[in-house]
Parts: sequence; structure tokens; C-alpha cells
Amino acid sequence: MLPKQKIDRINELARKSKDEGLSKKEQEEQRKLREEYLKAFRGGFKDQLRSIKVVDPEGKDVTPEKLKNEKKRYH
Repeated sequence: MLPKQKIDRINELARKSKDEGLSKKEQEEQRKLREEYLKAFRGGFKDQLRSIKVVDPEGKDVTPEKLKNEKKRYH
């Protein structure tokens, strides 16, 4: 996840954008920060998915093969 300082800056730019608008430099900064945030979010989400194990009511592992293969690639 991004440091709190960067998230605060994203929020500050969003507020300023709504209130008074952003300069070209600020728009570019906002775009880069948003891209960085989304990259970190997606990475964390994929890590969470890789940690999932699906078990049926009888206790058998029924994790989809695609997910099992993804886990093997990263472990």
C-alpha cells in the first residue's frame, strides 16, 4: 500500500480539483499518484487471491486449477 503521505496528497488534489481546479502540473501529479495507487492496490488484491484455498463442505480442496497454478508461479 502507498504511504499515508501519498494518499493524503491524492485526497488533497481531488478536493482542490473539485473546488478550484488543478494546474497542468498538478493534473500530471494526480494522474501519476492515481496510477501508483492502483498498481499497489491491484498487487495487494492479487496477493490476497493467491492465499485463498477453496474447501467444499466435506473438507476437500476444490481450489480452481487456475488459482493453484498462479500460487505455484509466485511461491
